[in-house]
Amino acid sequence: MVELEVVRRVWELLEPELSELGFELIEVEFAKRGSTNILRLFIDREGGITIDDCALASRQMSATLDIDDFIEVQYTLEVSSPGIDRPLRRLKDFDRYAGERIKVKTVTPIEGRKRFSGVLTGCSDGMLALESDGTEYRIHLENVKRANLDR
Repeated sequence: MVELEVVRRVWELLEPELSELGFELIEVEFAKRGSTNILRLFIDREGGITIDDCALASRQMSATLDIDDFIEVQYTLEVSSPGIDRPLRRLKDFDRYAGERIKVKTVTPIEGRKRFSGVLTGCSDGMLALESDGTEYRIHLENVKRANLDR
C-alpha cells in the first residue's frame, strides 16, 4: 500500500475516534526512517496537548489500527502535538489562524517563487491571501504543498 493511501485511510479511520476523545487530528505522516516505518499523528485540543494526552491517544489509536490491520508493513506509531509551527492543512485551519504569520511552500511557482512567509490575511473561495513585504499574494489551496504557523 502506498504512503498516500495509508495516510488517507488513517485520516478516515482515526479522525472520528480522536474527535470523540476531544482531540483534533492535525496531520498524519507515514514515512520510512532508515529501516523503520513510522506513522505519526499530530493532535491538538483547545488549551494544548500534554504527554498524558499523547499516551492516551496512542493507546486508543494503536488498538483501532490493530483491529483494522490495513497497513501491510510493520511500523512504529508516534503521537505528538503539532508544536509552535503547527501545520495548516484544511480550510478551517486557515480561517482560524487569519492574522497570524505563516510560511507556505507551493507545488507550482507563483511569480517565480515557491516559498512565502508573511501574514495570513484571509481565506475565501479556495484561495488564501498572504501579505508579504508589502505585497498580497493569493494562493490556491490546491497549490499549497505545505503551510505552517511561523511563530
